[in-house]
Amino acid sequence: MSEQKSPKEASENWVSASTIRAQLVLEMAAGMVAIEDQPMRQVNIQIREKDANTWPVSLFGNSTMEGLNAVIDGTATLSMINPAAILTMAHRGTGIFTAPQPVRMIGVIPSFDQLVFAVNSDSGITNLEDIGAKKYPLRMLLRDPPNHCIHIMVEHILAAAGFSIDDIKSWGGNVDYAVRPGKPRFGAIEAGTADAIFDEAVQEWVEDAIDAGMNILSLREETVVKLEAIGYRRGIISKSLYPKLPHDILTIDFSGWPIYVLEKTPDDLVHTICKALDARRDLIPWQGEGALPVARMCRDAPDTPLDVPLHDAAEAYWRECGYLD
Repeated sequence: MSEQKSPKEASENWVSASTIRAQLVLEMAAGMVAIEDQPMRQVNIQIREKDANTWPVSLFGNSTMEGLNAVIDGTATLSMINPAAILTMAHRGTGIFTAPQPVRMIGVIPSFDQLVFAVNSDSGITNLEDIGAKKYPLRMLLRDPPNHCIHIMVEHILAAAGFSIDDIKSWGGNVDYAVRPGKPRFGAIEAGTADAIFDEAVQEWVEDAIDAGMNILSLREETVVKLEAIGYRRGIISKSLYPKLPHDILTIDFSGWPIYVLEKTPDDLVHTICKALDARRDLIPWQGEGALPVARMCRDAPDTPLDVPLHDAAEAYWRECGYLD
């Protein structure tokens, strides 16, 4: 039983039941998805106003095509995705999209990352295009789950380099999708049952890959130019950041966690979303230290790619806050 408070104390410390329920759901969800080795990796929370006829606010807390499709078809109000390039292609109607989609950004959670293509040095392969030129029977390890955005990107990058996963299989190679990120992957490399790891989260494993006897592959300029045409950004895995590299590596950027809605999302709702982000920034985790840097999330930078317009109401709110010039 809770401690009895005086009416004055109760009034001063009053928190609405709705706030308690919302906080409970959010914190419970955060705890559940943080548990290791279990399948809960997405959150879908609906906030409904008292009027049952009011369109509910559905917050889709994952970073896959499922969330993007839910926003586009109107079953979700807001979602996030990583990398920002996927949302750029949706906006432009390129890549896997046959027409431009009316998506707009609230802002971009900072995240600086690049794709890494690592291949066993015994293969003699030094750039990605060599795989196709040699028709190498590559045995690849790719990230699970199968709806992770990295699979779309790998297909696009290989196509720009002149070959495909189906080609690799036809040359005698294979793909293992049941691989989680982290050091255990290198056991397959060391055992000789796999030749390559294609993944993001460069800072977590690129130097471990080098220690495991792998080459970090560059992309050729002509491959990168093709990918830039559909909405990707070039990336550099820098020797200055990763001294074990023999030189800088030209690759594709995997930066940014855009928070997005549809262009038609009501201005007052977008204003409320922005205000909530600003108010709760001390409690929202991100990959850096301290509070979520909301003031940086509405400006283009290497870790906050902004190739999709801000929603008009979001731009207005951030400008009112002094975060935009």
